[in-house]
Amino acid sequence: MNFHIHKDLDAVATAAADRVEVEIARHKTISVGLAGGSTPRMVHQILANRPIDWTGVTAWMTDERWVDPGDSESNQRMARETLTADVGLTLLAPDTTLKDPQDCAESFENTLGEHHIHVNGRSLVMLGMGPDGHTASLFPRTDALTVSGRSYVANWVSSHDSWRLTATYELLSAADTILFLVTGESKAEVMADIASGGDFPAATVSRMGNAVWLLDEAAASKL
Repeated sequence: MNFHIHKDLDAVATAAADRVEVEIARHKTISVGLAGGSTPRMVHQILANRPIDWTGVTAWMTDERWVDPGDSESNQRMARETLTADVGLTLLAPDTTLKDPQDCAESFENTLGEHHIHVNGRSLVMLGMGPDGHTASLFPRTDALTVSGRSYVANWVSSHDSWRLTATYELLSAADTILFLVTGESKAEVMADIASGGDFPAATVSRMGNAVWLLDEAAASKL
């Protein structure tokens, strides 16, 4: 696996921002999948303060909570507040004002198709990972892990007693570049398991696609 170890969260965020900036500069058009979480937030803030030409970029959310778009827990709200609104970039995100999560996922799947995500131009996704090995909203022992022929689905996550909207293995692994941003000692055990061949959703995405793991020293401490 392609591991790159950096000193701390700041260093991981800077390394990720560097890679995103280079990809945008190299390609006339590119789709960039954005994630929720503290490390992606920092990456967004770094990117928003750089002189990047965003003209050919299409941004979209790799997953979302089943909450109002303006809710403090909303991933798309965070992405807008930390990046896309600041740089004038349109963000494609699930319309969680719809009444049904399945209808919402289907509608967003159609939106992604209309924008040819991962079809035209270069594609990159940024993903985090939880201490349980989940990525996006592909949680262990959930139905979304067995879905085929779909790019975006509603996923009931019993451990959080809530619905999530998430890109599928099929969509995430199709990206030209997958950046995993993993920080903190709480991730060290699962990172060691993944390095040893452990079966976690994040590991599955990594094995299926072209993944680069950006880790801080704490997350990499048990490798």
